[in-house]
Amino acid sequence: MTSAIQTQGLTRRFGRADAVRDLTMDVPEGGIFALIGPNGAGKTTTIKVLMNLLRPSAGSARVLGVESTALGVRELRRIGYVSENQRLPDWMSPRDLIRFCKPMYDTWDDALAASLMQSLGLNTAAPLRSLSRGTRMKAALLVSLGYRPDLVLLDEPFTGLDPLTRDELIRALLDASGDSRWTVLVSSHDIDEVERLADRVGFIDDGRLVFAESTASLLSRFRLVEAVTDDPSAVDRLRAQPDWILQETAGRTLRFVDTAHDRADATGRISAVLPGAAIRALPMPLRAIFVALARVRRVAPPEGI
Repeated sequence: MTSAIQTQGLTRRFGRADAVRDLTMDVPEGGIFALIGPNGAGKTTTIKVLMNLLRPSAGSARVLGVESTALGVRELRRIGYVSENQRLPDWMSPRDLIRFCKPMYDTWDDALAASLMQSLGLNTAAPLRSLSRGTRMKAALLVSLGYRPDLVLLDEPFTGLDPLTRDELIRALLDASGDSRWTVLVSSHDIDEVERLADRVGFIDDGRLVFAESTASLLSRFRLVEAVTDDPSAVDRLRAQPDWILQETAGRTLRFVDTAHDRADATGRISAVLPGAAIRALPMPLRAIFVALARVRRVAPPEGI
């Protein structure tokens, strides 16, 4: 499988602090890869390095087959970039912005731009400075997709937006891809939107990539387990299981998150550790998985999750 983005031991320091530490990541071509993690985990710094807005302190990053530090006009014409802090020429209307950007890209698609303008509700002559933040983000997305880039980098695009605007942005991104199969890397802590968008998820914490896998795999291996038992020794047996995190007790009920429930023997293993217990294993949405991982890593970062 060809990679749109590859990093190897990528590190970016600010003074003595590592914002990104030894990050090795592979983003395959043609999919939507979500980089999730708590605030301050290193998501924005990673994307800025990938865009050559920051230089790595150590390690390397390759974007569309080119070292990030060598990205020039030719490569940047193949990359769309939208950031929550992006500055636009706010005296322009959305239509003016399209006219301004179009000559910079040989691959500009008038039909796609017109379709996006219609679906995003950008048919206004008002200057961007008079429009809502959500509408400005729509305009930024439009001019980042209008030339059908090979790679789209979205840095916290949903922050502070109302649910309707988020939905419109997601629909526009998915609908616009069409047959292009461009690659999207989106960093976000808006997990509900990520679950709708991404086919792969990478979890970053304290500047390190903890894991990266398909969204389907992640959702299949995490379960919230509740076990009701009268056996007082069950708690000690529970604590001996490294794959079971966030273990809690409430009277006769034991609760934990099984991080390896996709194993063929998962149910039998729980029954073997907690014989005679009444057991329920409940699916977890991506948001609940994210919260569980963030909680457990604040206490004691586990290995292998």
